[in-house]
Amino acid sequence: MRSRSYGPDLTPPWKRQQPAPEVAADRDLVVEEAATGFCGAVVRCEKTAEGPTVTLENRFGKHRVFPMTPRGFLLEGQVVTLVRPAGPAPARAPGRTASGSVAVPGARARVARESRIYVEGRHDAELVERVWGDDLRIEGVVVEFLEGIDDLPAIVADFAPGPGRRLGVLVDHLLPGTKEHRIAAQVTGDAVLIVGHPYIDVWEAVKPSSIGIPAWPAVPRGEVWKEGVCRRLGWPVDTPAAWKRILASVNSYKDLEPELLGRVEQLIDFVTGEP
Repeated sequence: MRSRSYGPDLTPPWKRQQPAPEVAADRDLVVEEAATGFCGAVVRCEKTAEGPTVTLENRFGKHRVFPMTPRGFLLEGQVVTLVRPAGPAPARAPGRTASGSVAVPGARARVARESRIYVEGRHDAELVERVWGDDLRIEGVVVEFLEGIDDLPAIVADFAPGPGRRLGVLVDHLLPGTKEHRIAAQVTGDAVLIVGHPYIDVWEAVKPSSIGIPAWPAVPRGEVWKEGVCRRLGWPVDTPAAWKRILASVNSYKDLEPELLGRVEQLIDFVTGEP
């Protein structure tokens, strides 16, 4: 026997699950997948044989694909049903450089400033160029490498920093009590800024996930660090080839650790600031 009040569904109206509002999965919309708690921005929507899916990117750059099921997502804490956008996703505008800065199409390189940024080695310089190269050319900043900082006091004296001629230096493994920290303390001044990251080498400033390894291996003191890394990762002990592989995995600032990102941005701001 069926209830005349409820129709074929015997569940009282106040107990029935109400349909969730439908929200278009536009690019960059930030949602949370209800079942897993994964939170990220919409990267793309696709139509598959099993049904539509949405790809989310979290703040660490990790991508995950989810089916667009009813009531499957949370938007600002409210349950919603994601649906495919009515039209093609709009192009991301404005464009971005590898460092995340707004791109300036057709911009010409500025005449080089007198101010400079020095880094310890060739690998540091190549990594800075790969991520910040467009920004540095627009700002007219030249990056040079030192092959170590043992002679930094003499190098700074020869550079003769002063008003309108600032020098910024990026140092590897700049930690209190280290040789690097003692040398940096000798030359820091109004026109000289020494900053550093905590890593033994700039290789470690590249996120392991970008290279496809679980973590940077620990190398015992006394062993050549880069060679030890290659051995423990099962790579040929060929430092140039290893670095080429690492550098090729870096496509933007998202592939670098924040401890390096912040220091390079700090140096750029310093050498391009007002005297």
